[in-house]
Amino acid sequence: MTRISTSIGDITTFAVDAVVNAANSLLAGGGGVDGAIHAAGGPSILEECRAWVARNGPLPTGEAMITTAGNLPAHYVIHTVGPIFADHTPEEAARLLANCYRNSLDVAAQQSISSIAFPNISTGVYGYPRDAAAETALVAVREWIEANHIIEELTFVCFDETNHRLYSDLLGS
Repeated sequence: MTRISTSIGDITTFAVDAVVNAANSLLAGGGGVDGAIHAAGGPSILEECRAWVARNGPLPTGEAMITTAGNLPAHYVIHTVGPIFADHTPEEAARLLANCYRNSLDVAAQQSISSIAFPNISTGVYGYPRDAAAETALVAVREWIEANHIIEELTFVCFDETNHRLYSDLLGS
């Protein structure tokens, strides 16, 4: 049985098997959670990301890849590229956002990861409406968990009270 919870805080401080990074397609670090993960994790994460991009090209929106976690208390960072909301129809944005969660969980399963922390993907500068993003995220992870039964603990780490309240209400906690 997977425990799904929500918390307010800094995802870089979570001692889980993997934290998920809301990355850009070049995996180059940046602002928001991406910048925080790269800053706290140190240069080894960026080195792994650059090597991956050199081999594979940019990470497509909705896809995911994994690196070690550098100086973070987590063991791994799963990088996924969320949709820029204004660049897609609402239906396409929802499909791509759900893919971020599903593909991140697929990567986690391949590494036998049992605890994972997700940020609120695409709700910052990518402009995804927070309520719609929370609903999409929860539907995607619940469907994945129901089909796979691998993850023991999944936490949505919210950067503010508004997101935390949305996830808490949807989780009934």
